[in-house]
Amino acid sequence: MQVEVVQLAADVDPVVNRRDVDARLSTVEPGTDLVVLPEATQSDFGPTDRDLREAAEPLDGPFVDLLLQQARRIRGTVIAGMFEARDDTLPYNTLVVAGPDHTLAAYRKIHLYDSFGYRESDRLSAGHVVEPVTARVAGRIVGLMTCYDLRFPELARGLIDAESDLLVVPAAWVAGEHKLHHWRTLLTARAIENVVPVVAAAQGGRRYTGHSMVIDPLGRVLAEAGKGDESIRAVLDPEVTAEARRQNPSLDNRRMPGFVPQVGGVA
Repeated sequence: MQVEVVQLAADVDPVVNRRDVDARLSTVEPGTDLVVLPEATQSDFGPTDRDLREAAEPLDGPFVDLLLQQARRIRGTVIAGMFEARDDTLPYNTLVVAGPDHTLAAYRKIHLYDSFGYRESDRLSAGHVVEPVTARVAGRIVGLMTCYDLRFPELARGLIDAESDLLVVPAAWVAGEHKLHHWRTLLTARAIENVVPVVAAAQGGRRYTGHSMVIDPLGRVLAEAGKGDESIRAVLDPEVTAEARRQNPSLDNRRMPGFVPQVGGVA
């Protein structure tokens, strides 16, 4: 699978972002199987008092239409983050999976970033916890996570149990003390513990950490960006995953799949 990760710093103006995304995607070679852009590519979060309903769009709006157009040109699949309009209620933080023929999936972020002094839930609605969201891309199953979801290993494991062949993590990972270390460590941990490739697209610029990454099932970094606008590329070979799982059959060795701890003694 040919993968390209587009790192950028989104503007608060969706029109500006569509122009930027169109230009960046226009440089992607046709035949690239999967292109991943960051969380909040359609519009950045902006100031903490900004009402994100003003920027939100429906899934049949101009941002998704642009992704579909570029997916058709590339003859591949494009994944990017947006704020999804919901009538008069708070929008969803949504990942859209745009295929060459139609929208393949939409994942609405489950774990909102109410941490490190920030409250995403004041501005956005959490997705419903139903089942992990996946999409089939180039014959492989892609599991979807967004940013803060990375800190919840049960979601990644649920995606693996849903037969995901790789995990995709678009993010706007806010910069700060220890944050880049957390980003790299958690991405690597999700790859190693699930013996699966991880493709992570981060926003760059002054506000965010950048450092988009592609990591293989053994935790090796195949490609990593810096902090600025750039694209990174990698090839994901399913045989590498198969060999990694032969070497490290930890998924087969699990003794507590779906484990629910009992409180107060023997059930």
